Amino acid sequence: MPAVSPPRTLGIVVLVVAALLGSAYALGRSLIGPVDTPDVTAPSDQPHVADQPPATNVPPQRTPGPTVPVDEPPPDGTDEGGPYGTRATTGTGQVALTFDDGPDPDYTPQALAALRAYGVTATFCLVGENARAHPDLVRAIAAEGHTLCNHSWNHDVLLGSRSYQSIQADLLRTNEAIRAAVPGARIAYFRQPGGAWTYPVVSVARSLGMVSLHWTVDPADWRKPGAASIADTVTAGTVPGSIVLLHDAGGDRQGTVDALYRILPNLTSRFQVVALPPDL
Repeated sequence: MPAVSPPRTLGIVVLVVAALLGSAYALGRSLIGPVDTPDVTAPSDQPHVADQPPATNVPPQRTPGPTVPVDEPPPDGTDEGGPYGTRATTGTGQVALTFDDGPDPDYTPQALAALRAYGVTATFCLVGENARAHPDLVRAIAAEGHTLCNHSWNHDVLLGSRSYQSIQADLLRTNEAIRAAVPGARIAYFRQPGGAWTYPVVSVARSLGMVSLHWTVDPADWRKPGAASIADTVTAGTVPGSIVLLHDAGGDRQGTVDALYRILPNLTSRFQVVALPPDL
């Protein structure tokens, strides 16, 4: 038999070793099972868990309260002429003047003096922190027979979008500040700042025994258009049943106070001008 040349012998050895290695690899795969290999051509939409930073700014979860969905009517189906079932008229031929944002040490006493001069009572929608700061004015309002109304703790225009518990706490805190000045006071009404009504805020007010109070006539006196403009808008727009929106705080309200000396003689000559009834 002819001798095998060294190069041919080396080739045969290489083939045998490769075959043995292949068999060993196959045996190992059969023992450990299949291994998933990521597809590098199709990147995942989600980052790897290890790549996500720890959540340090996640707000705490609030427990939902028994609020009313914003796309449903009030639970008792009431509709008194205003948005979300709020009251926008007196429901009679009488006319009601309402004053928001007080009490204020500069303008509330002047408004009270004008009302007193014409024998008119009105409804004062009080901001809680102002009531706490000026309890003497709250007492003066109540002593002269005016009706008290809750206007939130600090005139929070977004109050109606908050949780049931937050709305309730705000209204209760405001009522407590008013009653700290006038113990046992009847607070029959609530007015949402800015008229930014929602079903939840109406529902909370109702649960606390308060009617949500809107308006019919708005001279936008908070924009300070001047006494003549305020008076003209009110006297021209008021009809039987109107609820008139005015302000005795929240800025310079001298124009509103001055307008009262034109508004009051005009309205009292045409209507019975009264405070909204405190007992519903």
